[in-house]
Amino acid sequence: MTVHELEVLDPATEECVATVPVTTPAEVGTAVARAARAQAGWAALAPGDRARALRRFAATVDGHQEELAALEVREAGHPIGNARWEAGNVRDLLDYAAGGVERLTGSQIPVPGGVDITFHEPLGVVAVIAPWNFPMPIAAWGTAPALAAGNAVLLKPAETTPLTALRLAELALDAGLPEDLFQVLPGEGPVTGHALVSHPGVAKVVFTGSTAVGKGIMATCAERVKRVTLELGGKSPNIIFADADLEAAAAAAPGSFLDNTGQDCCARSRILVQSAVYDRFLELLEPGVLAFTAGDPADPATRMGPLISAAQRERVRTFVTETAPAAIRGQAPAGKGFWYPATVLEGRPEDRIATEEVFGPVAVVIPFADEAEAVRLANATDYGLSGSIWTRDLGRALRMSRAVTAGNLSVNSHASVRYGTPFGGFKQSGLGRELGPQALTAFTETKNVFLATEV
Repeated sequence: MTVHELEVLDPATEECVATVPVTTPAEVGTAVARAARAQAGWAALAPGDRARALRRFAATVDGHQEELAALEVREAGHPIGNARWEAGNVRDLLDYAAGGVERLTGSQIPVPGGVDITFHEPLGVVAVIAPWNFPMPIAAWGTAPALAAGNAVLLKPAETTPLTALRLAELALDAGLPEDLFQVLPGEGPVTGHALVSHPGVAKVVFTGSTAVGKGIMATCAERVKRVTLELGGKSPNIIFADADLEAAAAAAPGSFLDNTGQDCCARSRILVQSAVYDRFLELLEPGVLAFTAGDPADPATRMGPLISAAQRERVRTFVTETAPAAIRGQAPAGKGFWYPATVLEGRPEDRIATEEVFGPVAVVIPFADEAEAVRLANATDYGLSGSIWTRDLGRALRMSRAVTAGNLSVNSHASVRYGTPFGGFKQSGLGRELGPQALTAFTETKNVFLATEV
């Protein structure tokens, strides 16, 4: 059946808050052609002019932060405090990318017989396919540096969360960005998304989502040797040694897998605790988990909202069977809304809960004996996105940081993402890096030019 419009539901009430027309494959082709024309003029601008335009875009987003946050609450069910941070993060990403426009420098390489120089040139039209778990920030991860590097961007938001993306495109025009330079194309992944990924006029695809879908996108891009960046799934460990500050580790742990209701690729949903302090850690963990109350996302006191959809809630439920040994289980509202309580299970390394991504407010706690076993358990997964190490021993912290196969590790912290540092995964957690000082170069081709001086 052909879908002509997307129905956007409020996850907290299950009410329809908007309908959005889908973008057909023919309309994708038209959008690519318009974007290519806009990109030529954008790339020809002086770097300082591009930077100023992006800063105006950032300032415009800042002026509409409350509006964007309210949209995020309605379409994604995020607590208002989280949603405000997300809108602010879009502003910060645009500001940071603008600062890189005039610093996107090439090199002069010493060679015999002449002078050799390199240029970073924009790719052209870039497709950004954003997920529903962090609709605004992750859309900006690709959009901001791609625009800064001189490209046009076609953004396909997730089917369930198109509203903030559409509003950002309007704000870009309000800020004075050229028409058609940044377009939003709502639609279903297998239709609109596939048309975008497979279009010969799209030079690069940036995708954040499941590993299974990412593999399909990579295969499609391979047909045209198209550039691709993939940020995929995770099953991140939270490794707690007996010498750690247990109170601090236990206080930080709930947020590491309950923030955004666990719908986070970096969620530390495998809690590995050294056997000597296992029981004590569980005692310390319980109050923090129970304090992570779920409720009205518009209430500033709410710490956890609903899951994105009924389908996602059903998937989460499959990980927590009636006989599952739940060590800690919180409360969730009854009635309408896609609610699920904070849950901590005790498990074994081979259990499904310990090997598959849940994408919900559920974690498993597993004991380990020593450093060698901690490394083995931490790496016993197809993923390698993020993780945390809690210890007072600096040598151990460094050894573990080198031994754990993940792209983003934190010691005595759960911070994974900063717009000023690179982000990406090992193994099946992805391909390429986003954010950080090199973000703009990921949206360019390097051209080498040799000028002969001996003729």
